[in-house]
Amino acid sequence: MKLSRVAGAVSALALTVGLAFGGAGAAHSAERASTPAYVALGDSYSSGVGAGSYDSASGSCKRSTRAYPALWAAAHRPSSFAFVACSGARTGDVLGKQLGALTPATGLVSISVGGNDAGFADTMTSCVLGSDSSCLERIAKARAYIRDELPGRLDAVYSAVRSKAPQARVVVLGYPRFYRTGVACAGLSDTKRKAINAAADHIGTVTAKRAADHGFAYGDVNATFAGHELCSGSAWLNSVTLPVDESYHPNAAGQSGGYLPVFAAAS
Repeated sequence: MKLSRVAGAVSALALTVGLAFGGAGAAHSAERASTPAYVALGDSYSSGVGAGSYDSASGSCKRSTRAYPALWAAAHRPSSFAFVACSGARTGDVLGKQLGALTPATGLVSISVGGNDAGFADTMTSCVLGSDSSCLERIAKARAYIRDELPGRLDAVYSAVRSKAPQARVVVLGYPRFYRTGVACAGLSDTKRKAINAAADHIGTVTAKRAADHGFAYGDVNATFAGHELCSGSAWLNSVTLPVDESYHPNAAGQSGGYLPVFAAAS
């Protein structure tokens, strides 16, 4: 998910915000053959924005070698690995630009999508720069979209994924709650933090239901991120930062400690 729209406002307001290879060729070939072809779809939470170490060839998609898809592929050596998740992707982008990586031979798919459709960037801009009331108003608008529009858009994506990769195990990853609440914390009020977390729970509930109805696994990352939210003192998410598009995204620890174990367990 991207926060490019808030870049000017942030600047203006100055927010400070081992595998041994020798003698093991046959064993590794067998392992590689037994691990299915893997395709990683979705938005910036899957591409790894916020984790650094970006593949220069991925351009504005900002695919990180520290993102959970790349980490899983490095550890499991799938027979092939197509990493097509892209920063800023919405459901329409997945349908129009990413599904070409899928084939009938694809055995494993991961995806996170829906946050950009629901207005992640605008919502966080309103909450960072505005009052409690303006933040809550924008969150209410996002939640109405999540309730009324997002299920159909997710259905379209999930149906297309199943059509393109009929034998694949599909793992849908959710988004974490951003904040620890009920504690003193510089920045957003507790009112804003609670409302943002509630919206994250809402999109998670909707996404999990749509995934289940398509026979897909759902990876809830809230348990792994617990104790590592913003305002926890050991955050696995960036707060407002530069480059601004990395704000409110998992850092490298969030990818390896928050996302990777959940995906590995579900895959």
